[in-house]
Amino acid sequence: MLSDSNSQPEAIAIMAADPDHLLRGDDAPPTLPILPVRNTVLFPGVVLPVTVTRKKSVKLVRKAYAADKLLGVVAQLNPDADEPAADELHAVGTLARILKLLEQPDGQITIILQGQVRFAVEEQISFTPLVARVSYFSEVALNPDIPSEFALLQALREAATKVLELTPEIPMEARAMLDGIQSPAFLTHFLSSNVQLDLPAKQKLLELADPEAQARQLLEALLSQAELLEIKQDIRSKTHTGIDAQQREYFLRQQLKTLQDELGQDGAEEDVHRLKARAETKKWPEAVAAHFKKEMEKLTRTNPMAPDYSVSLNYVEFLLDLPWGEFTKDKFNLKQTKKILDADHFGIEKVKERILEYLAVLKLKQDLKAPILCLYGPPGVGKTSLGRSIATALGRKYIRMSLGGVRDEAEIRGHRKTYVGAMPGRIISQIKKVGVSNPVIILDEIDKVSSDFRGDPSSALLEVLDPEQNATFTDNYLEVEYDLSKVLFIATANSLDTIQPALRDRMEIIDLTGYTQEEKVQIARKHLWPKQLKEHGLGEAEVKITDAALHRVADDYTRESGVRGLERKLAAVTRNLARRKAGKEVLPPVMEPAEIRKILGAAIFDRDQYQDNDTAGVVTGLAWTSVGGDILFVESLLSRGRGKLTLSGQLGDVMKESAITALSYLRSRADEIGIDYRLFEQYDLHIHFPEGAVPKDGPSAGIAIFTSMASAFTQRRIRAKLAMTGEITLRGKVLPVGGIKEKLLAARRAGMKDIILCPKNRKDIEEIPEDYLKGLTIHYADRVDDVLRVALLDELVPHPQKLPVRDEPVPAAGPSVEVQ
Repeated sequence: MLSDSNSQPEAIAIMAADPDHLLRGDDAPPTLPILPVRNTVLFPGVVLPVTVTRKKSVKLVRKAYAADKLLGVVAQLNPDADEPAADELHAVGTLARILKLLEQPDGQITIILQGQVRFAVEEQISFTPLVARVSYFSEVALNPDIPSEFALLQALREAATKVLELTPEIPMEARAMLDGIQSPAFLTHFLSSNVQLDLPAKQKLLELADPEAQARQLLEALLSQAELLEIKQDIRSKTHTGIDAQQREYFLRQQLKTLQDELGQDGAEEDVHRLKARAETKKWPEAVAAHFKKEMEKLTRTNPMAPDYSVSLNYVEFLLDLPWGEFTKDKFNLKQTKKILDADHFGIEKVKERILEYLAVLKLKQDLKAPILCLYGPPGVGKTSLGRSIATALGRKYIRMSLGGVRDEAEIRGHRKTYVGAMPGRIISQIKKVGVSNPVIILDEIDKVSSDFRGDPSSALLEVLDPEQNATFTDNYLEVEYDLSKVLFIATANSLDTIQPALRDRMEIIDLTGYTQEEKVQIARKHLWPKQLKEHGLGEAEVKITDAALHRVADDYTRESGVRGLERKLAAVTRNLARRKAGKEVLPPVMEPAEIRKILGAAIFDRDQYQDNDTAGVVTGLAWTSVGGDILFVESLLSRGRGKLTLSGQLGDVMKESAITALSYLRSRADEIGIDYRLFEQYDLHIHFPEGAVPKDGPSAGIAIFTSMASAFTQRRIRAKLAMTGEITLRGKVLPVGGIKEKLLAARRAGMKDIILCPKNRKDIEEIPEDYLKGLTIHYADRVDDVLRVALLDELVPHPQKLPVRDEPVPAAGPSVEVQ
């Protein structure tokens, strides 16, 4: 019952003489003997020779040929099956007419079959021979009168013609045969039979009843076959051309080698020998050595004239240029290190102590992972310059990397070397530049790293700045691990809020707070003044400056935590002196405050303007900014109205909520404080924060706002030269705030004498050197009642405004808040 087909699927099937005169489903018998075939799918209208080899199949064919010469041809699911059952055959086949039967001497027979109509097997009637009840397809062809279907037919003809043109082994008669097909249905079946597809794909074409879907799938197969034939033809053409090019290149390279030998120039082989000689001196890990060997083998196989040769050559040279296992020897003289740090930077004892601790442990253990330090503080306090001093003290090489505005992850990790213009990351590049594996690297402005579509550099820094991971740091360009654990990373930042939390967790934060006026004077005398004299062509012996003059510059012309502005003002003074010296004028031997005023003009900052306490409702608060501490003023004013609260001064949401909280608590304690409750209903309250162009936010002005309100409603004076900072709750509790040291420095600069803080800020005061607290009296207030006891004086302000209160009730405006 089995049949073998010796016809090849790639061979062109024979076309029927009259494909339009085929049996239809109505004329065909409802039951058919089934002939299974291998590797062959018969389509309607197509004529194919089939050799029948098995006895059961021979018997079935003879019986059918003796009767009506009709049988069903169905492809096997498994071509290797010898006796397939009914469930091992495809469900769709083709009714075939036996046109001719040829006997062969070995007992086999060859039959010529012509496909008639497709059918689907509905039910198996008998097994020997295999007879099944079938249902026939209603053959519907594409309509050439419909434009879309006509275009589809034309596309099929063009694709088939292109396949014929690209297949030289097919005879030219096939083109004429294709042009002679007029029937759309037969065109589709004929091309489906001859397209180069595997058996499942051809069977799928046979099973498609929709003519348009069948034609589109067939067109896709023809176009794919044409594209494959074009590629084959192109490969054959290039192979022939490549052989000629290789022969020509061989002779040219031999000539080039001869010329290089005559001129004494190194060729590609000499490059390879030179690189291998350098590799023998490298102290790199085994994995890196194996990787280098692999890259050298690739370089040896690459044609020196090929573009990839220069890429591979640059890469192996970069591997050799890196300082694998090369370190500078640390200086373990702790006294000398402390002397260098003290000479370069005044103050910042905490940072110096941390560096000395690191050196002490390294001296004892001889092997210590370098810490990741982050110097955090306002601008101008010496964070960046401290890195160079640390490198000098340790005897290490110094690298500074500015991260401000970096938004490309490849800046840290590098590019894949397969990219055009690929480069290693900045860290690996800088290590190659300094030539050692344990430098001091300053990551400047790490808080100003940003991100965009090219990645997040701060995430790439996570591996770099993790002591547990950076021993196996992998640069994308380098492709092998590099040990960064011996590198001393020091990051600098003005703000911790913009640093990614995971990145901040990997660093040891060291606060560098602002300087006192005394410290600024010492820094100016020891560092800034000599530096400016030298930069402007003046000798230190020519002009000296008194401490009083330096105090005048720091107090009247700068208001900052650092000394950058102070240095600019000293530069202005030395420029004036340089101009006078160039003009042959006599220079003053000593710079006094009066001389400073002549050069710099009137004072920019006036500390006395904020010491007036004759007006009720004006309170001095303390604020922290990104450039250090500052004083903040709160002004409250009452006017006839209906109890409306107005806030102005470009305030943030948190500060607005602090004002509302303070007013609510003040109203609840009005009787105890001595305020007539009717004032809240008959007067509007306006709270203003001067310098309205500067945005302000945060909870630390809470007690200052409350004190200002209480002073305005009671018309009692505020203690002179008093400043305060702390958050207020709705229950009147005072909560701690941050930035205490910077705020105290700002208070000292403004001439404050008394400071009110939360008791929980006592720990911050204990960490501040006594010099910073000189002249300040700290008052701790657990509740706002304690604040009022310190802040409000018993006597009224001079010439107090009388706040009349009407006896008749006035409708209150309600909780109306206006923000300007």
